[in-house]
Amino acid sequence: MKKRVAVLRGDGIGKEVTDAAISVLEAIGRRFHHEFEWVYGLLGGEAIDTVGQPLPDETIRICEESDAIILGAVGGPKWDNHPSHLRPEKGLLQIRKHFELSVNLRPVQAFKSLLSVSPLKEEVAEGVDMMIVRELTGGLYFGEPSFHDNDKAVDTLVYGRDEIERVVIHAFELAKQRRNKVTSVDKANVLESSKLWRKIVEEVAARYPEVEYEHMLVDAAAMKLITYPSAFDVLVTENMFGDILSDEASVITGSLGMLPSASLRADGFGLYEPIHGSAPDIAGKNIANPIGAILSTAMMLRSSFGMLEEANALETAVKNVLEAGFCTSEFKNIGRQILSTTEMTEKIIGEIER
Repeated sequence: MKKRVAVLRGDGIGKEVTDAAISVLEAIGRRFHHEFEWVYGLLGGEAIDTVGQPLPDETIRICEESDAIILGAVGGPKWDNHPSHLRPEKGLLQIRKHFELSVNLRPVQAFKSLLSVSPLKEEVAEGVDMMIVRELTGGLYFGEPSFHDNDKAVDTLVYGRDEIERVVIHAFELAKQRRNKVTSVDKANVLESSKLWRKIVEEVAARYPEVEYEHMLVDAAAMKLITYPSAFDVLVTENMFGDILSDEASVITGSLGMLPSASLRADGFGLYEPIHGSAPDIAGKNIANPIGAILSTAMMLRSSFGMLEEANALETAVKNVLEAGFCTSEFKNIGRQILSTTEMTEKIIGEIER
């Protein structure tokens, strides 16, 4: 099978971890007889510096002609003082909106071999295996009007029925493939948008009698994520709550560098990226953790290409390398063998090629 993939390396360590992920995918291609064509485009700070805008038209064209998108990371202090329309993050929001990538998936899994680095007690972090499903193209981040001056600021929170329904349906469908439990997170005691959200969840839940579901206020969900995180299976919520809660949940693993994500369109087209930022302080030092980016491509294999065996092989390779005692520099205090970015990549490729 041949697939064309748009590669947006972005800024900072995005370039290094994306290159690592591509090397691993090449190994998957060799093992399973697939051909991947890589087409490179600009996004974020590098795009601003090169062509004067965070999401160039040429990048949109490249992505439209591809079967999926791989993204590294965008942003950094270099662009912090730019006007809002010339911030790297603006390009990320624009590409999500342009391609209608309305459903964001962030799996959070605690690897047994790394439980000692979790900020939570090992017995609390053990067994964590949740999928956070976040609505990605609505809510406060896209509502109008949105402005500020010296005396006032306005953000607008708007959700339509279709926006809510499609992400909730996706969550229930995922739950059927997992442990048949959905936790819907809102702020229905205060927000009108959450009242509509909760109503639609009730309607969707009626179509899935085999799936257990519950409503939870966002503050309660935040507390439960650090006291009893293994209780969650599929957690679904709106854009801003999902942004905050998924970052909170990510630290359960002990490193942002471990976690992948997928942003999906209704037809399965998707953008795949690690959840971490561009980390300019370590860029170019060959010490970044590539696992989040590598696992993101496993999500691409599964969700956009239907390559289930290939995705499982990639994930197993990562797990085996971790269980063998290897890790990158952020884990240096736990007595494991520390590898560079390229060394970790080579170890994972070696597992795939066994």
